[in-house]
Amino acid sequence: MKVIFFGTHTFAAAILQGLLNNPFFEVSFVITQPDRAVGRKQELQASPVKLLAQKHSLPIDQPESLKNYELKNQNSKLFIVAQYGLLIPKYILEAPKYGTINVHTSLLPKYRGASPIQSALLHGDTKTGLTVMLMDEGMDSGPILLQKKIDIDPHETYLELDERMAHAGVEALYEAIPKYISGELTPQPQDETQVTFCKKLSRDEGKIDWNKTTLEIYNQYRGLTPWPGIWTWWDGKRLKLLHIKPSTKKIVAGKVLVEHDILYVGTSDSALEIVVLQLEGKPAMNANIFLQGYSTKLHESKFD
Repeated sequence: MKVIFFGTHTFAAAILQGLLNNPFFEVSFVITQPDRAVGRKQELQASPVKLLAQKHSLPIDQPESLKNYELKNQNSKLFIVAQYGLLIPKYILEAPKYGTINVHTSLLPKYRGASPIQSALLHGDTKTGLTVMLMDEGMDSGPILLQKKIDIDPHETYLELDERMAHAGVEALYEAIPKYISGELTPQPQDETQVTFCKKLSRDEGKIDWNKTTLEIYNQYRGLTPWPGIWTWWDGKRLKLLHIKPSTKKIVAGKVLVEHDILYVGTSDSALEIVVLQLEGKPAMNANIFLQGYSTKLHESKFD
């Protein structure tokens, strides 16, 4: 089956690798987002999908928009999309004989939108899953071909769950596409009465409210690490918390406690242990190293 692949992020690169590993598929062309400026130096960085496509000498295009894009079909009978991130117009979706298939990282119609994995973790969900669907013009609203349920570990972070879901997504495509092509699988409409949405994340989503519970803040950490990350204000500077753990200690919300070279911060119902952190303008460091330079100032202080 000759296919054109649309994708950008790490999850999408894993899906593309899965297609390349399977002789059923022949990836004839790859479309990914343009290189983006990242970091303090704003250096252009290629997407994980572009890097993988280059490694396999696949033809690539990186349009800023597909609104008026002239796509050469290259005799592909199917398009496959995974974490592409740009709107795909109807005339492109319907161009191939078998349409365009998307592998979405939630059990649709739950969490339509840009951040389904993060949203599941933020809400403390214990289960999530993948949906292989036919795309239409709507936001993740197309009919479903196949779904796979996945249990979420209570300490699993975004990167860990994203990697597991990518492997499951590859297997789901392997199962769904041949059955869809043969007519064994019939697309089923989504239940519109059960729809929920999730939004595109911003850095502000990572601001910690210490009046929330330990579990709520811990889930925020799980869902938003490594990006946009969770952070707080201390001593007039932004302080990123790169690794935290729940604690049963009872401390006033936002209050800092240093005990046996361990750093704790109070929440509305208990506390969190801060393991790795990064003060604005400084490198990331373990809490015990941080305490060597700031222990006196931290004593009896508060995080805002």
